[in-house]
Amino acid sequence: MTLLGPSGCGKTTLLRLAAGLLPASAGQVQTDGRGLGFVFQEPTLMPWARVLDNVRLPLDLNGTPRAEGDARARAALTRVGLAGFERHRPRELSGGMKMRVSIARGLVTEPALLLMDEPFGALDEIVRWRLDDELLTLWKERQLTVLFVTHSIHEAVFLSQRVLVMAPGPGRVVAERRIDEPYPRAAAFRVSTRFAEAAAALHADLMAASGVPA
Repeated sequence: MTLLGPSGCGKTTLLRLAAGLLPASAGQVQTDGRGLGFVFQEPTLMPWARVLDNVRLPLDLNGTPRAEGDARARAALTRVGLAGFERHRPRELSGGMKMRVSIARGLVTEPALLLMDEPFGALDEIVRWRLDDELLTLWKERQLTVLFVTHSIHEAVFLSQRVLVMAPGPGRVVAERRIDEPYPRAAAFRVSTRFAEAAAALHADLMAASGVPA
Protein backbone atom coordinates (compact mmCIF):
# COMPACT_ATOMS: atom_id res chain seq x y z
CA MET A 1 0.00 0.00 0.00
CA THR A 2 1.23 3.49 -0.86
CA LEU A 3 0.72 6.78 0.98
CA LEU A 4 0.57 9.80 -1.32
CA GLY A 5 0.03 13.41 -0.34
CA PRO A 6 1.48 16.92 -0.07
CA SER A 7 4.37 17.68 2.27
CA GLY A 8 3.29 18.01 5.88
CA CYS A 9 0.20 15.83 5.62
CA GLY A 10 1.52 13.18 8.02
CA LYS A 11 2.82 10.40 5.78
CA THR A 12 6.12 10.00 7.63
CA THR A 13 4.37 10.43 10.98
CA LEU A 14 2.06 7.54 10.08
CA LEU A 15 5.04 5.33 9.26
CA ARG A 16 6.73 6.23 12.53
CA LEU A 17 3.54 5.44 14.43
CA ALA A 18 3.38 2.05 12.70
CA ALA A 19 7.02 1.41 13.64
CA GLY A 20 6.47 2.36 17.27
CA LEU A 21 8.89 5.28 16.98
CA LEU A 22 6.19 7.76 18.01
CA PRO A 23 3.42 7.33 20.60
CA ALA A 24 -0.17 7.67 19.41
CA SER A 25 -2.00 10.64 20.93
CA ALA A 26 -5.29 8.78 20.48
CA GLY A 27 -6.43 5.42 19.17
CA GLN A 28 -4.25 2.38 18.54
CA VAL A 29 -1.83 1.11 15.92
CA GLN A 30 -1.93 -2.66 15.58
CA THR A 31 0.38 -5.00 13.66
CA ASP A 32 0.46 -8.78 13.59
CA GLY A 33 3.60 -8.92 15.74
CA ARG A 34 5.73 -10.72 13.15
CA GLY A 35 8.35 -7.98 12.94
CA LEU A 36 8.99 -5.03 10.70
CA GLY A 37 11.79 -3.31 8.83
CA PHE A 38 12.15 0.42 8.17
CA VAL A 39 13.86 1.97 5.12
CA PHE A 40 14.32 5.71 5.59
CA GLN A 41 14.38 8.45 2.97
CA GLU A 42 18.16 8.67 3.30
CA PRO A 43 20.27 5.48 3.49
CA THR A 44 21.54 6.49 6.99
CA LEU A 45 24.55 4.18 6.74
CA MET A 46 27.46 4.26 9.16
CA PRO A 47 30.19 5.85 7.00
CA TRP A 48 33.07 4.22 8.87
CA ALA A 49 31.64 0.69 8.64
CA ARG A 50 31.78 -1.76 5.78
CA VAL A 51 28.62 -2.72 3.91
CA LEU A 52 28.33 -6.09 5.66
CA ASP A 53 28.54 -4.43 9.08
CA ASN A 54 25.88 -1.86 8.12
CA VAL A 55 23.46 -4.57 7.03
CA ARG A 56 24.18 -6.73 10.08
CA LEU A 57 23.49 -3.87 12.53
CA PRO A 58 19.86 -4.81 13.43
CA LEU A 59 21.00 -8.37 14.17
CA ASP A 60 23.86 -7.10 16.33
CA LEU A 61 21.38 -5.00 18.31
CA ASN A 62 19.20 -8.11 18.76
CA GLY A 63 22.13 -10.14 20.09
CA THR A 64 22.39 -12.47 17.10
CA PRO A 65 25.68 -14.43 17.10
CA ARG A 66 28.26 -12.92 14.75
CA ALA A 67 28.57 -15.90 12.40
CA GLU A 68 24.81 -16.16 11.95
CA GLY A 69 24.55 -12.40 11.52
CA ASP A 70 27.22 -12.39 8.81
CA ALA A 71 25.47 -15.21 6.93
CA ARG A 72 22.11 -13.47 7.07
CA ALA A 73 23.61 -10.12 6.04
CA ARG A 74 25.34 -11.75 3.06
CA ALA A 75 22.05 -13.37 2.03
CA ALA A 76 20.25 -10.02 2.27
CA LEU A 77 22.93 -8.35 0.12
CA THR A 78 22.62 -11.11 -2.48
CA ARG A 79 18.87 -10.54 -2.49
CA VAL A 80 19.34 -6.89 -3.47
CA GLY A 81 22.05 -7.58 -6.05
CA LEU A 82 25.08 -6.53 -3.99
CA ALA A 83 26.90 -9.82 -3.52
CA GLY A 84 30.62 -9.06 -3.63
CA PHE A 85 30.30 -5.60 -2.09
CA GLU A 86 30.41 -6.76 1.53
CA ARG A 87 33.78 -5.12 2.29
CA HIS A 88 33.07 -1.79 0.57
CA ARG A 89 32.40 1.35 2.57
CA PRO A 90 29.46 3.68 1.80
CA ARG A 91 31.70 6.32 0.18
CA GLU A 92 32.61 3.76 -2.49
CA LEU A 93 29.00 3.22 -3.54
CA SER A 94 26.63 5.09 -5.84
CA GLY A 95 23.39 6.54 -4.49
CA GLY A 96 21.36 3.62 -5.81
CA MET A 97 23.75 1.11 -4.29
CA LYS A 98 23.58 2.86 -0.91
CA MET A 99 19.80 2.57 -1.02
CA ARG A 100 20.08 -1.13 -1.83
CA VAL A 101 22.26 -1.54 1.27
CA SER A 102 19.56 0.24 3.28
CA ILE A 103 16.91 -2.10 1.86
CA ALA A 104 19.07 -5.12 2.68
CA ARG A 105 19.38 -3.86 6.25
CA GLY A 106 15.59 -3.53 6.39
CA LEU A 107 15.19 -7.11 5.16
CA VAL A 108 17.90 -8.79 7.23
CA THR A 109 15.59 -9.49 10.18
CA GLU A 110 13.11 -11.24 7.85
CA PRO A 111 10.24 -8.83 8.60
CA ALA A 112 6.64 -9.41 7.58
CA LEU A 113 6.06 -5.64 7.26
CA LEU A 114 8.43 -3.29 5.44
CA LEU A 115 7.99 0.46 5.97
CA MET A 116 9.58 2.63 3.27
CA ASP A 117 9.70 6.42 3.60
CA GLU A 118 10.21 7.81 0.07
CA PRO A 119 13.37 5.74 -0.34
CA PHE A 120 13.99 6.52 -4.02
CA GLY A 121 13.07 10.21 -4.07
CA ALA A 122 16.65 11.52 -4.32
CA LEU A 123 17.66 9.21 -7.17
CA ASP A 124 17.58 9.88 -10.90
CA GLU A 125 14.64 8.53 -12.88
CA ILE A 126 16.40 5.57 -14.48
CA VAL A 127 17.82 4.30 -11.18
CA ARG A 128 14.45 4.89 -9.54
CA TRP A 129 12.66 2.79 -12.15
CA ARG A 130 15.20 0.00 -11.73
CA LEU A 131 14.76 -0.03 -7.95
CA ASP A 132 10.98 0.04 -8.33
CA ASP A 133 11.27 -3.12 -10.46
CA GLU A 134 13.57 -4.74 -7.91
CA LEU A 135 11.25 -3.84 -5.05
CA LEU A 136 8.35 -5.56 -6.80
CA THR A 137 10.50 -8.67 -7.28
CA LEU A 138 11.40 -8.71 -3.57
CA TRP A 139 7.77 -8.15 -2.61
CA LYS A 140 6.68 -11.12 -4.69
CA GLU A 141 9.50 -13.42 -3.53
CA ARG A 142 9.14 -12.60 0.16
CA GLN A 143 5.35 -12.08 0.28
CA LEU A 144 5.96 -8.87 2.21
CA THR A 145 3.45 -6.32 3.28
CA VAL A 146 4.92 -2.97 2.21
CA LEU A 147 3.75 0.46 3.38
CA PHE A 148 5.41 2.87 0.95
CA VAL A 149 5.55 6.68 1.05
CA THR A 150 6.15 8.65 -2.14
CA HIS A 151 5.49 12.05 -3.70
CA SER A 152 5.48 10.50 -7.16
CA ILE A 153 2.09 9.71 -8.68
CA HIS A 154 3.73 7.56 -11.35
CA GLU A 155 5.66 5.54 -8.79
CA ALA A 156 2.49 5.03 -6.76
CA VAL A 157 0.62 3.73 -9.81
CA PHE A 158 3.42 1.41 -10.90
CA LEU A 159 4.05 -0.19 -7.51
CA SER A 160 0.75 -0.28 -5.74
CA GLN A 161 -2.32 -2.38 -5.32
CA ARG A 162 -3.83 0.32 -3.14
CA VAL A 163 -3.06 4.04 -2.81
CA LEU A 164 -4.22 6.23 0.06
CA VAL A 165 -4.19 9.99 -0.56
CA MET A 166 -3.63 12.13 2.53
CA ALA A 167 -4.35 15.81 3.22
CA PRO A 168 -2.92 18.11 5.90
CA GLY A 169 -4.48 20.18 8.66
CA PRO A 170 -4.94 17.71 10.33
CA GLY A 171 -3.37 14.74 8.57
CA ARG A 172 -6.09 12.45 7.29
CA VAL A 173 -6.93 10.04 4.47
CA VAL A 174 -9.17 11.75 1.92
CA ALA A 175 -9.19 9.28 -0.97
CA GLU A 176 -8.39 5.68 -1.83
CA ARG A 177 -7.59 4.23 -5.23
CA ARG A 178 -7.05 0.59 -6.15
CA ILE A 179 -4.71 -0.20 -9.02
CA ASP A 180 -6.22 -3.33 -10.53
CA GLU A 181 -3.27 -4.30 -12.69
CA PRO A 182 -1.80 -7.81 -12.49
CA TYR A 183 1.78 -8.50 -11.49
CA PRO A 184 4.49 -8.65 -12.69
CA ARG A 185 4.18 -5.12 -14.07
CA ALA A 186 6.36 -4.68 -17.12
CA ALA A 187 7.79 -1.44 -18.49
CA ALA A 188 4.97 -1.37 -21.06
CA PHE A 189 2.50 -0.66 -18.26
CA ARG A 190 4.15 2.72 -17.69
CA VAL A 191 3.05 3.91 -21.16
CA SER A 192 -0.35 2.22 -21.27
CA THR A 193 -3.76 3.87 -21.28
CA ARG A 194 -4.58 2.14 -17.99
CA PHE A 195 -1.52 3.70 -16.36
CA ALA A 196 -2.41 7.16 -17.66
CA GLU A 197 -5.98 6.87 -16.42
CA ALA A 198 -4.90 5.79 -12.93
CA ALA A 199 -2.32 8.59 -12.80
CA ALA A 200 -4.91 11.17 -13.86
CA ALA A 201 -7.32 10.03 -11.15
CA LEU A 202 -4.60 10.23 -8.49
CA HIS A 203 -3.53 13.64 -9.78
CA ALA A 204 -7.08 14.94 -9.28
CA ASP A 205 -7.16 13.44 -5.76
CA LEU A 206 -3.79 14.99 -4.91
CA MET A 207 -4.83 18.42 -6.20
CA ALA A 208 -7.97 18.27 -4.09
CA ALA A 209 -5.96 17.17 -1.03
CA SER A 210 -3.60 20.11 -1.60
CA GLY A 211 -6.44 22.60 -1.94
CA VAL A 212 -5.54 23.34 -5.57
CA PRO A 213 -8.44 23.70 -8.05
CA ALA A 214 -8.45 20.95 -10.68
